[in-house]
Amino acid sequence: MNQSLSPGGKFRAAITANQPLQIVGTVNAYTAMMAQKVGHQAIYLSGAGVANASYGLPDLGLTSLPEVLTDVSRITAVSDLPLLVDIDTGWGGAFNIARTVKAIEKAGAAAIHIEDQVSQKRCGHRPNKAIVSKAEMTDRVKAAVDARAEEDFFVMARTDAFQKEGLDAALDRAQACVAAGADAIFAEAVHELSDYHAFTQALEVPVLANITEFGATPLYNCETLAQVGIQLVLYPLSAFRAMNKAALNVYQHLLDDGHQQEVLDTMQTRMELYEFLDYHAFETKLDQLFAAGKNL
Repeated sequence: MNQSLSPGGKFRAAITANQPLQIVGTVNAYTAMMAQKVGHQAIYLSGAGVANASYGLPDLGLTSLPEVLTDVSRITAVSDLPLLVDIDTGWGGAFNIARTVKAIEKAGAAAIHIEDQVSQKRCGHRPNKAIVSKAEMTDRVKAAVDARAEEDFFVMARTDAFQKEGLDAALDRAQACVAAGADAIFAEAVHELSDYHAFTQALEVPVLANITEFGATPLYNCETLAQVGIQLVLYPLSAFRAMNKAALNVYQHLLDDGHQQEVLDTMQTRMELYEFLDYHAFETKLDQLFAAGKNL
């Protein structure tokens, strides 16, 4: 990846180089490091991930900009992969959205997505969502686009209108967001490949498919999505769900068995952890510093 590019430039280059680009959820700094070292080209910080993993809260708009910024800063400090950040509804009106975008960009992220739910939002794959008017959503997009410092910083508009109002209304809203300056469209809770195809045919910007487990969207593979024109494929909490299941299994075995022997094969080894952290380079540096001190 070209290190001379801005974070937003890296994200745009990754979209061009990958058909489609997989964007994997990373709930903390260490998972971002793992994603990068195994070869992923873009990473994601989910609003639900921040709420669930960092604060033990449901995905109901309960976290704020400072709380999300904490996780953004931790991730960008250890990974130079382009980071897409979920900013929910932007945490307020036009000035709040502008402040959010400026802060997220300054923290080193490459991209944000902002959605059209009301401020008392819900998970995109839950029932009874409520969305704002098309005019209010386009104002959100305009505020976000206007606030970015670098033109390459990527502003994506997410619409939840498909589930609420149907395909035609969602397409109309997506087109309005693009006209307002959105660089891509996040089509949430879409069901059929034909619906994704309708989005990609109607829009001249990349369309994102959210392939989240146990939700409204089938787990289509990348090749199938590429055939209908999808350029971005998001896996927001896949690793997080696997981590949780593994941790729960360990906790249960410790309680039931009094030891962890039966679950060792599900654990990352100490040496594997050290390899991802580049632990030995830190130890070598310490040895050099201590050796220099002894020679004074």
